[in-house]
Amino acid sequence: MGQTMSEKILAQGAGLTTVHPGQLIMANLDLVLGNDVTSPVAIGEFPKFGKRAVFDKDKIALVPDHFTPNKDIKAAEQCKCVRCFAKEQEITNYFEVGKVGVEHALLPEKGLVTAGDIVVGADSHTCTYGALGAFSTGVGSTDMACGMATGKLWFKVPKTIKINLTGKFNKYVTGKDLILTLIGMLGVDGALYESMEFAGDGVANLTMDERFTIANMAIEAGGKNGIFPVDDKTIEYLKKHNAKPPKIFKPDGDAVYERELNIDLAKIKLTVAFPHLPENTHSIEDGECEKIKIDQVVIGSCTNGRLSDLIQAAEILKDHTVKEGVRCLIIPATQKIWLEAMHLGLFDIFVNAGAVVSTPTCGPCLGGHMGILASGERCVSTTNRNFVGRMGHVKSEVYLASPYVAASSAISGFITGPKAN
Repeated sequence: MGQTMSEKILAQGAGLTTVHPGQLIMANLDLVLGNDVTSPVAIGEFPKFGKRAVFDKDKIALVPDHFTPNKDIKAAEQCKCVRCFAKEQEITNYFEVGKVGVEHALLPEKGLVTAGDIVVGADSHTCTYGALGAFSTGVGSTDMACGMATGKLWFKVPKTIKINLTGKFNKYVTGKDLILTLIGMLGVDGALYESMEFAGDGVANLTMDERFTIANMAIEAGGKNGIFPVDDKTIEYLKKHNAKPPKIFKPDGDAVYERELNIDLAKIKLTVAFPHLPENTHSIEDGECEKIKIDQVVIGSCTNGRLSDLIQAAEILKDHTVKEGVRCLIIPATQKIWLEAMHLGLFDIFVNAGAVVSTPTCGPCLGGHMGILASGERCVSTTNRNFVGRMGHVKSEVYLASPYVAASSAISGFITGPKAN
């Protein structure tokens, strides 16, 4: 019986020839990730495994990105805990202020993940690295502690949904619109503990940044992971970022899938997820969006804070002004992206339009800082979640959208899509 991509990666990690859905395996880890919210708990659990040192100081990444720069005393103590552990354990990949970035944009940029890797992180959006053909998934802090101590972790092999993509997007439609549409089709638990494997001719028409966005939000459909085939674009990206040599796994022709979905990219429309679930999707075309007055726009995060996202926002904001009464926050995902955007003149466009540019941080995405919402306020955000109270007050509202839609909304003051010529 043939195997899917995820099954093949897990099998090699477990030292097995084959695995099957539902099977419990112990697999070797290629990278263990933690941030300033989840790492302190894992660090507290670490001594319970009877280990004085981590299994491999080069295979652990600690990125205090959620509340940095420290927003208060508690955040400062959290980061101090991570900083001290990194120093004590001589962790190679520790990135703080001055070097920090939003973790799921930073690690691929640093070449720390390659195709065929098994990556776990104490953050649910660790599934981002599936864009590179890796099996990556979020785990709890105790599992992170186990991973740091032993370099191994138990997995239940997931079933797989095959998502066949054909065609290419129309103007202004992006990977964010695709994944929101897909989550709307499946529901927030429609792929519960399943691998979402993307395939088909349409994959070649997706940029790497779009693949990161799509894999990032696999968890919002309940997915265990999202994963893309390794093609020329993947190889080019890995080489550019000096990643390790890839281990390329292709699904077998007779691989068994739980089900298959067929999606024509040309039929995907500009899509917005209304409160308070990512599955509550609406097309810009249905007329409901433009009735909604907004107070804030956030363009950034591990989902849409890459350079291409900022270029899209600048394309819309150039020679325009943010609507009076709307706050527009631009948050580059890494220091490198920040510098590139500045040198391209994007900051001039943003500031002249009346927006502000932040240091790299998760910040407002999780209601941390740098853009918290008050009662009754509405925000269009390029982030990945819009749960009740996600970005501030429980009576605030978050609408998820692409950078094109977010920037257009900042100008109009209502949820608006760009107009194709």
